[in-house]
Amino acid sequence: MHRPSEVSGAGRPQVPGEQSLLGRDAEWARIAALVESAVGTGRGPSVLVVTGEPGAGKTSLLDRAADRAAAQGALVLRARGSESEHGIGLAALHQLLRPLLSGAGRLPESQRRAVRGAFGIGAGAGEPVDPLHLRVGVSTLVGDAAARRPLLLVVDDLQWLDLGSLDLLAFVARRLDGEAAALLAAAREDTVPLRFDRDFPQVTVGPLGRASAGLLLDAQPVPPCGRARSRILQEAAGNPLALVELSRALAHGRVESGGSRALPLTKRLENLFAADLPDLPADTRRALLLAAATDTGELSDVVGAAGGLDCLGALEPAERAGLVRIQDGLLRLRHPLVRSAIYGAASFTERRSAHLALAGALVHEPDRRAWHLAAAATGPDAEVADALAASAERARSRGGHAAAAAALERAADLTPDPELRCQRLLAAARSAMFGGHPQWVGELTARVTGYTDRPELRAQAGVFSGWALGLTLRHDAALESLLAVAEQHVAALPDAALSALGIAATSAFASGDPFHRAELRRLAERLADVPDPNSQAWIAAATAPHTGRARALELLAAANAAMGEDDLSALTVLGGTAWCMDETALAVELLGRALDHLRRAGTAGTNATVSQAIALAQYESGAWTAARNSTEDTLWMAAEAGADLSAVGTRILQATLDARQGDPAARERAEAAVRGVDLRRSLALQVRHRVALSIAATVAGDHAEAYRQVRALFTRDIRPRPVHYHASLYYLGDLAAAAVHADEVADARAVFESVQPDLGDDRSPRLHAIVERAAALLAEGEDAERHFRAALADPAGAGWPFERALVQLDHAEWLRRRRRSAEARPLLGAALETFRRLDAGPWRDRAAAELRAAGAEVPAADAGAAQEPLTPQERRIAELAAQGLTNRDIAARLYLSPRTVGYHLRKVFAKLGIRARAQLRDALGGLA
Repeated sequence: MHRPSEVSGAGRPQVPGEQSLLGRDAEWARIAALVESAVGTGRGPSVLVVTGEPGAGKTSLLDRAADRAAAQGALVLRARGSESEHGIGLAALHQLLRPLLSGAGRLPESQRRAVRGAFGIGAGAGEPVDPLHLRVGVSTLVGDAAARRPLLLVVDDLQWLDLGSLDLLAFVARRLDGEAAALLAAAREDTVPLRFDRDFPQVTVGPLGRASAGLLLDAQPVPPCGRARSRILQEAAGNPLALVELSRALAHGRVESGGSRALPLTKRLENLFAADLPDLPADTRRALLLAAATDTGELSDVVGAAGGLDCLGALEPAERAGLVRIQDGLLRLRHPLVRSAIYGAASFTERRSAHLALAGALVHEPDRRAWHLAAAATGPDAEVADALAASAERARSRGGHAAAAAALERAADLTPDPELRCQRLLAAARSAMFGGHPQWVGELTARVTGYTDRPELRAQAGVFSGWALGLTLRHDAALESLLAVAEQHVAALPDAALSALGIAATSAFASGDPFHRAELRRLAERLADVPDPNSQAWIAAATAPHTGRARALELLAAANAAMGEDDLSALTVLGGTAWCMDETALAVELLGRALDHLRRAGTAGTNATVSQAIALAQYESGAWTAARNSTEDTLWMAAEAGADLSAVGTRILQATLDARQGDPAARERAEAAVRGVDLRRSLALQVRHRVALSIAATVAGDHAEAYRQVRALFTRDIRPRPVHYHASLYYLGDLAAAAVHADEVADARAVFESVQPDLGDDRSPRLHAIVERAAALLAEGEDAERHFRAALADPAGAGWPFERALVQLDHAEWLRRRRRSAEARPLLGAALETFRRLDAGPWRDRAAAELRAAGAEVPAADAGAAQEPLTPQERRIAELAAQGLTNRDIAARLYLSPRTVGYHLRKVFAKLGIRARAQLRDALGGLA
């Protein structure tokens, strides 16, 4: 026997409720801090995800947290994911928020309609739902509840939540900052939903140590001993539930105390959970099976499906056995694996009868009824499949693309006709794509080829599959798939082939692989007559942005002129095309319109893609505050959608902005942005990553490292070439500047001369200025001045203000070294103004020092320069408040709760040293 002193808290008897918390001091400390943040100080984490294998004790920790919060006066709302209702849109969120839904009437009209429509409340039931208004409405309900009373949201079995609930819960979770509220969730460690496994803090409940496991065995009614004890400790491997269940099984003689046969391990524990079932009355087992089949926690569901059975009486033996607990109209099983054990112990005939009974009781809930009918199906069933397809259409009309995809996928499984089955799988893939789930899209499209030989359907599946692969950074696989589709159908289905090439162009651009780009151009030439101006323009821009600029611009202009007002596809494609061609202002306009449209449609995955693109365009056009705001939006969208391409690119852009503004942590952030990513397969990202590192090194004064990083944007061949045919060339000016400081001018000249054929003859004003700046910095003698003047000659260069300010600063320094200070001063003044506006601290300081050296008085720094800077979120809220918008108006605009807006405004007032909203305009003017 283990001595009590071997674990903390030992030396006292363990009461039953504490058994599963043995050895969990560290995990509980994290959870207690979360509870304290919500109901106590309001400072600390607002979200925590508890992970661990089944039976690790996650639910017990959640129970303890709920009890602690309730004892401190908090409102505790709970929900548990249901495997049987995984495909029913918003089922879990309805369970969680049911006590708050009566407050929907106090929401703004648009949010009220969305919430009532989504949850089927009153007159709003069945109405179409705007996804964004629904998200904001739910967030506002939570914020309003937290304003009245501290709030703890507790969600167990997160991995079984329906996807619609996951989307909304993640949206709310990201907006709890500043609220007297917190979210505590638990999930199996190997199935944490994508929206929660990256950006939220986690605490892992791992196996117990042998000492704690021994104390848990000692606390059992009949503690095992001898050989049996050693075997249980070995086979349970620290799993508390396995320790408890195996001990009970041993006590009842269901596990041998000796012998060599291995005890059931964690994956086989579900069989043990049903061990008491044969001893229970038949009516009890029937009621338990109904509870396991529905698993909503609603006693009324079981009662409605039980017919003449006295459910309360039938369940009493199960309560005494500790399998279930009934309270306040809710029926809760002891553990999710108990539900699995009960369900698994029943025969298929028994399970089918339970689902049919539940379907009969749910005639007024067609969505749930359809899913139970599907569970009862013995094979393909056209009627049930049609019911699920109708359920999917209702979900889609409410903006529930994920729920629609789930219903369509199950409908496809039950569809007898192979052709219709294939079409439903493709429809499911389309909904999953709109819902932003690339991995799911890949799974769905992989099934299509086994059901149809129709070329157009197989081509459509290939296009969807390629989209999914590209969005998850598997560009080589995406290109192989998409180019194969195009090659196969270039003659018979040219429209499908061009569509495949249009998506392939994105991966070809991101990867930078010359072979795939050549194949793309070869196939595109065979499809030059296909009337799809959007795809034609993007393919031309993505494959030959510099050497084929004139043709790409011609196609862009024609496509833009023919575009409809709300053509989402055209807005997205042409916005990307404009960005690639340095039509930056047009890119910001088109992508902004696309983003507005996508937000209304609630397609998170596409939102992330477009939001990242507009952030890049905003950064290049000098709208750095807007770019930061866009990157914040992109990250939560990408995290919720699993869009790795957008997530990695956005983190690189944030690190680049940090470096430009002198943040000493920029290098660390740039390295963290690409951790675990193979940049050899994403050369565009590799270039941007190295640029961020080069800028950070420049700011730190490490000119050798700065040159090493920017030099790596070009090959080390005898005739160096750009690593990426588009991205590398925009950093020739930075290469030259770093070379001057690192004494590598000769090497930089060799690069500059070698890449001239890649630049093309018809250069954009932006690229022209960059090339002329590089030529000036690398020139010998007085020839530099001609290049400096050429770099500044075109007024269009003002569209890229930071790059133009760099030329002004370099030219002014060159002039001052030649004792031409009077000519340098106007250039330095203009550069200083730009650097100050952008808060580019290192360059601002350098320009100010040069201006003083040129004999001019440096204008006083902005009044707000010494103040603690506003975060992008605070700045955005402050600007809207300065325009006269109320907190509720701002909340609706930014998808926050009014309470969160108020929290941020209080911080803004403190940072700006003001007391009233009327002072905001003047205070912000000093920070412009």
